Amino acid sequence: MTKLAEAEMDIYSIDKLMHETRQLAAKYHQTTGTALPVTGEIARFDAAKALNLQLIEDISLGYDALGTGTFDGQKILIKGRVLFESSKSNPRIGQINPDQRWDHVVLVLFDDDYNPIEIYHASSEDIEQALSMKADSQRKKRGAMSVAQFKIIGNLVWTQETGLDAEIWDNHSS
Repeated sequence: MTKLAEAEMDIYSIDKLMHETRQLAAKYHQTTGTALPVTGEIARFDAAKALNLQLIEDISLGYDALGTGTFDGQKILIKGRVLFESSKSNPRIGQINPDQRWDHVVLVLFDDDYNPIEIYHASSEDIEQALSMKADSQRKKRGAMSVAQFKIIGNLVWTQETGLDAEIWDNHSS
């Protein structure tokens, strides 16, 4: 088997595994009312695929991917959040540590079936400014942010309906 055939098979296998993971996570949530902790990995996969990012293996570095094109070499932190129809809470994204070495944050939002519906992008400057606005709050000190706040400070760069908004993603200066 050629290296190209092996690479295509690996990509197909990962696509298939992610599809099955989405189905399992959705069914688990429907059955138990709780979420499986797989959203982060699915978000990494979907963001890399949709935005042409290069995932890194060592996530202990404090970021998940390296940018390409206009964002070549930029360090990207990837977050994901499922927006369950049944939830009436104000959804929050996981901790964003402003002390780590990332340049941009990408937030992937999912529907009940763990399918991506929107991807937002914010620069480190946007995040730092938003977190510093309410520095006295314990949540802000921990780097916690609501999905609504991220959507306000970020740019919508991908949607399920239209795909990549190349004008925003490619021309957004950091």
